[in-house]
Amino acid sequence: MKGRIRVIGLVGILTVMGASSKVFGVEEIKFGHVGAPGSLFAVCAEEFAKRANAKLGEKAKVVVYGSSQLGGDSELLKKLKLGTVDLALPSTVMSSVADIFGIFEMPYLVKNRCHMKKIGESIFWSQIAPSVEDRGYKIIGLWENGFRHMTNNLRPIVTPEDLKGVKLRIPEGEWRMKMFKAYGANPTPMALSEVFVALQTGVVDGQENPFPQIYSQKFHEVQKYLSLTGHVYTPAYVTTGKAKWSKLPEDVRKVLETTAKEMQEFVYETAEKMDQELLDKMKGSVQVNEVNKDAFVKASKPVYEEFDKSVKGGKELIEKILELAKGC
Repeated sequence: MKGRIRVIGLVGILTVMGASSKVFGVEEIKFGHVGAPGSLFAVCAEEFAKRANAKLGEKAKVVVYGSSQLGGDSELLKKLKLGTVDLALPSTVMSSVADIFGIFEMPYLVKNRCHMKKIGESIFWSQIAPSVEDRGYKIIGLWENGFRHMTNNLRPIVTPEDLKGVKLRIPEGEWRMKMFKAYGANPTPMALSEVFVALQTGVVDGQENPFPQIYSQKFHEVQKYLSLTGHVYTPAYVTTGKAKWSKLPEDVRKVLETTAKEMQEFVYETAEKMDQELLDKMKGSVQVNEVNKDAFVKASKPVYEEFDKSVKGGKELIEKILELAKGC
């Protein structure tokens, strides 16, 4: 793990330790995320900070803390409510905040980024984002984690049967657990910051993540096989705590929210470029294989059926999203 955490300087260290939230007299907006340097999370959060800070001037300053410096996703959500962190970039874990977010855990539902953009415009902001507000959160930006693929040290994964007995790290979230149990794997929730060592020491056999997370976390260095399952597309949500958010000056809030939303095109373009480049880079380290996606889609049927039963309006929401795929 040595050398994988960015040096953040005296001001950042003092802030992590709980010192003043001012940076040289300017109000600090702490933005925490779990991505390693070079990850999609890191690149996009830094670009957001650059753009927002140019507009904020001396009103406030966004400071980014990656590599889980301020905690993993669950801890960051707690800190948002406490007001000790201002912004975070949760992904899968949001399905534990509001069950409607489980829609983005449905296998092979989101076809591509064109489809996801239409989901955002037609459904996300009106139907999904508001569901977290009575739980103390507010989403100000819809970004990306990405299309997820599997790595492991046992065998190439071509069909769900190949996952039987595989100890697979997953992020926190009940639907990812249900999906991989349906596929026959042995899923184990674990914080992203713990995964490299768990793979290296054999505590788990494999994991599933988008290419930018796999590469930036160096998972390909301790895994033998990369299977191009593309089983789930996970958005990421620029999220704040409502209590702390309401205390920020209105003009600061406007800059942060406007900038978070205008970042979406940058996020999608960067993610698509990374997907192409990083797969090529990893081919020298891992054995890459295509999968039988029809077999995975068929094995996913019980997950959809359970979502229909347990989430109010789940079936109708799935039908709306599938309809939006036309033309993409």
